[in-house]
Amino acid sequence: MHHRVRRPLLALLLFGASCAWPALAAPPDAGSDPVLTLLQERGLLPSEVSQPGLLREIRDIGDRASDLVISAMNFIGVRYRRGGNSADEGFDCSGFTRHIFQDALGLVLPRRADEQAHANGVHSIARSELRPGDLVFFNTLKRTFSHVGIYVGEGKFIHSPRAGGQVRLEDMQQRYWDRRFTGARRVDALAALGHAPETTTP
Repeated sequence: MHHRVRRPLLALLLFGASCAWPALAAPPDAGSDPVLTLLQERGLLPSEVSQPGLLREIRDIGDRASDLVISAMNFIGVRYRRGGNSADEGFDCSGFTRHIFQDALGLVLPRRADEQAHANGVHSIARSELRPGDLVFFNTLKRTFSHVGIYVGEGKFIHSPRAGGQVRLEDMQQRYWDRRFTGARRVDALAALGHAPETTTP
């Protein structure tokens, strides 16, 4: 399965980039950076979002948030499935975010997008305060918090979009998403661990 093969490779590449970049006078150009190029070739980053700033943000955030973003990127290309909770069966939007937080951090979020927005250990933040690993919410079904994704940096987020789609990166500044943005949330790791539900069954 492709995501299981990608994870060690992507983690190694990002670790190598984080070790090498401090020695550089400036970040590499997007067109020549080998890490960005390989991510593009393997379908982990579309060409339009391959910017040095994106990997720089992933490098600069804390270990737990970095693990979460890297984990999320490893599932790019997994198909959408309503009610889906795994890469094998596919994900819907909240199934994807729930799986990533549990897989990367051991944190169990509620199953539905609107429940995730109001969960214990989750607090509201302004759009200007977004950092990689934060949850971003949209009104796609004529109700607030009907869609959720994970912010990855540089104005981009990763999500499982809709029937017939696949997990992918998108730009929050695109008109569709910009008009439907309804809020952002940051998961406080300690609070979330303290209030996590006892069961993981949706």
